[in-house]
Formats: sequence, C-alpha cells, structure tokens
Amino acid sequence: MESVYGAIKQNTIDAGCDDLLVSKLMQLYSEQKISEMLSLLLVHRRKILDGVHSEECKIYCLDYLINKLKKDYI
Repeated sequence: MESVYGAIKQNTIDAGCDDLLVSKLMQLYSEQKISEMLSLLLVHRRKILDGVHSEECKIYCLDYLINKLKKDYI
C-alpha cells in the first residue's frame, strides 16, 4: 500500500493539485474513501480542462488575426 500511496501522492502533485487538495486526497485514500477522491479529482480535472479551453480560444483569436493581417496586408 505504501508504494501505491506514494504513487498517488506524486501523481496528484504532478497533476497540479495544491497542497491542501493533495492532503485531502491522501487522507481520503488512507480512509479508503475512493468515491470521494474521484469526485475531487473530477472537479480538479474540470478546472484544468476549462483553462485549456480558455487558452485554446485565445489561440483561435490570434490565428484569426494573423490570417486576416496576412490576407489583407501581405
């Protein structure tokens, strides 16, 4: 269980979970409250994905502007 515990902890850190969330997740894991862990992980995943979508929108806006300028001025 210790190696699984360490792997889960490292993965949550690598996934960008803050210290508070990592601690909560590890507490839930120790208590074998896996469904509660999953709920928190899904919320974190949604926040990350929302950020990706926001950045993707900015890229599309820049692509539009770049293509418009190239078409109109080059």
